[in-house]
Amino acid sequence: MSYRIIALDLDGTLLTPDKTILPQSLEALKKAQQAGIKILIVTGRHHVAIHPFYQALALDTPAICCNGAYSYDYQTKSVLESDPLPLAQTLRVTEMLDEAGINGLLYVDNAMLYQTEMGHVTRTLNWAQSLPPAQRPTFLQVDSLADAARGAQSIWKFALAHSDTDALRQFASRVEAEMGLACEWSWHDQVDIAKAGNSKGRRLAQWVAANGYRMSEVIAFGDNYNDISMLETVGLGVAMGNADQAIRDRAHRTIGNNLEPGIAETIYREVL
Repeated sequence: MSYRIIALDLDGTLLTPDKTILPQSLEALKKAQQAGIKILIVTGRHHVAIHPFYQALALDTPAICCNGAYSYDYQTKSVLESDPLPLAQTLRVTEMLDEAGINGLLYVDNAMLYQTEMGHVTRTLNWAQSLPPAQRPTFLQVDSLADAARGAQSIWKFALAHSDTDALRQFASRVEAEMGLACEWSWHDQVDIAKAGNSKGRRLAQWVAANGYRMSEVIAFGDNYNDISMLETVGLGVAMGNADQAIRDRAHRTIGNNLEPGIAETIYREVL
């Protein structure tokens, strides 16, 4: 099979635990671009938190962000296709979070918002401070997520983190059952809430078709449950060795973990 597109998840996949890209991956992806292969980042991250990696890869394609809630064009600094959360549903989720005592991040417009600093927030703040000022994401503390949502133009998703994953799982199940929203796990202790129908696979397929390609021409790499929608629908879906068994079972192939050069090796074998 001749693959013409490489779709890459970031955290746990292209990125090491230190949030860097392996030199072998950079070299292989550079050679793929030189050969005319399109490279797409397909991530749960907000577009403001992708800059270092987008620039390191020297991409010219849009990034698919927030688990497919929208695609973002860095050249024109504009949102392309999008399906944001409705305000009424957003406000109801904030009420439910308060009732359950669960902290959440709210991704809107060009910023990530939080009320209470927690482990996930602290890690992100520390990572942001390690970057050059021009690459730092906009990460703001607000008095009220509900009030902030009322002032936003577009609401992309909630990112909920909790040390008690059973409580988080119960909360996500309740949100799905009562509100019909999409709840996807993007990390072992983080579940994302977005508008129903949004997924990495759906948004990737939209871009692929719009640009005259077929999903069978795509090779995708991922490591978490929010990656399954693309791993199952592309020509070759590759799970990382650090992924849960349930994810590896639904991919076409499994390679080494995100500290090993499996992505580069797969690109050389299947693409170049």
